[in-house]
Amino acid sequence: MSPSIAKEKILFLINPNSGTRYKGRLPELIKKLTNPEIFEFEVHITRFKGEATEIVRQKLQEGYRYFVAVGGDGTVNEIGKVLINSPAILGIIPIGSGNGLARHLKIPLDPVQAIQVINNLNIKDIDYGVINNMPFFCTCGIGFDALIGEKFDQNKRRGLASYVKTVFSEYFDFQPETYQITINDQQKKEYKAFLITFANASQYGNNALIAPKADICDGKLDVCILSPFRFYKALVIGIRLFTGNIDKSKHITYHRDSKILVERRSNAIIHIDGETRSPGKDLDILLVGNGLKVIVP
Repeated sequence: MSPSIAKEKILFLINPNSGTRYKGRLPELIKKLTNPEIFEFEVHITRFKGEATEIVRQKLQEGYRYFVAVGGDGTVNEIGKVLINSPAILGIIPIGSGNGLARHLKIPLDPVQAIQVINNLNIKDIDYGVINNMPFFCTCGIGFDALIGEKFDQNKRRGLASYVKTVFSEYFDFQPETYQITINDQQKKEYKAFLITFANASQYGNNALIAPKADICDGKLDVCILSPFRFYKALVIGIRLFTGNIDKSKHITYHRDSKILVERRSNAIIHIDGETRSPGKDLDILLVGNGLKVIVP
């Protein structure tokens, strides 16, 4: 008689407020498709922002090694920041509005296929960023995209159409700021910027590729500085964003490095993986190489 093989403990954390899709079938689907020969699984539906972080900390102490974010980039952040620099492993079932990290990693948006990816257990070490001691995995940013992140979070309607509507409604009242930026302790430069994005992955989500050449395993962040532009140019910039060639726009400047300091005059909000924060005026941004283990196709 062959000895029994110990199964891995895996926890699925479902964010019921992510995205626009119906999520009622997800627990049943997870139960049906998760490989019982590999995993001993548990499903938890979160009730409030930050609960996933608390639960993961607790479950790590109980011997769980695999944690699946069933949600968008914000849910991924809540879970991933507890798992960094540890043997624990992150899985993703992307059901958010944008799913930037999942799209970059080529994780299927269909839950059935995403669960199969988890069953296959192909694990990859990826980089992550830190801004004022707060980890991020996809992008973080200041300026207009942080404002849109805040407004979008307040909007009960989700999805790409709602996001685009918010962008156009906020454009005319937005005032670009001037920033002092130091890249890797080199000479400080001044930029007046519509937005600045620090990209670990290539996109915000919904295939809006702000950093088309970003590599999530290269040990560097892509710093994307978009200068102010006339409204009539917004359509062309938007098309470039969604067709993967915004890097060819004369309005954008790129740097690529692992250490950035941003000094600014205000303490305006920033966004971290789509979620807004208020970290103060000066921003220290670092890249940590190979700091998170993720299940990928």
